Amino acid sequence: MICIIRPMKQKDIPQVAEIDREAFLNNWASFSYMSYAQELSNPLAHYVVACTQRGIGTEDSGNASKGRFSLFTDLISHKPFPSKKEYAADEEYVVGFAGLRVVLEEAHLISIATRDGYRGQGIGEMLLISVIELATKLNANIITLEARISNKIAQALYRKYRFREVGIRRAYYSDDGEDAVLMETDAITLASFQSHLQQLKSDHSRKWKHEFRTAS
Repeated sequence: MICIIRPMKQKDIPQVAEIDREAFLNNWASFSYMSYAQELSNPLAHYVVACTQRGIGTEDSGNASKGRFSLFTDLISHKPFPSKKEYAADEEYVVGFAGLRVVLEEAHLISIATRDGYRGQGIGEMLLISVIELATKLNANIITLEARISNKIAQALYRKYRFREVGIRRAYYSDDGEDAVLMETDAITLASFQSHLQQLKSDHSRKWKHEFRTAS
């Protein structure tokens, strides 16, 4: 499949909010349509989406694995969340997103998520690579994030990209009172960090059969 990573647009909000609701149900960090509209007007916030083309039909993981994907056109922006059969063959289908807020030299990873049927296909990792590259372009020096203390898989991925644990935020998640692990990188502008990032990006490209493209 071909998967495009590009900046989030107003037209993406219904699908991004849909993914958010699916991934972060009952989480205080879950955003609504209006929240994302406000985020897009916030000069400190920067979001990217992973999207591909779907034929008319369902969004199940069985169809996702068949690789019937290509480039795409616009999706209207202010309709309610579309049903599974409202995605036309020439529409952009958002399968994941990630967001940063950048203040001075610090970028904070707000969220990263993929649709249920598209997990385990390297999309989340490519989104992470993309936001690290975005933070670099925005002249950030470090990236910080919080991860649930029970989410060892996410923590392992972040460590792979040279995030390290620097603290614990107690009862950070209001839905269940779970603690969060606070993680951050060393200086992402260092040649050693960038060399490591490019090696991981190359390894990711070889591992996955998808074609990931970055669009401005």
